[in-house]
Amino acid sequence: MEKAMHKSHGMGYEEYSRSHVNRLEVEKRREEQHQKSKQIVSNLPMIG
Repeated sequence: MEKAMHKSHGMGYEEYSRSHVNRLEVEKRREEQHQKSKQIVSNLPMIG
């Protein structure tokens, strides 16, 4: 999990958990990625 956190967000979990500002930045990026993924899925043609 630590490697994934560092690869995805450029910081380890300890740094993430210590800084409120870091948590807000990470969560903002996660939300943006989630919205982008939802948009991509909504544009896929329906099968079946």
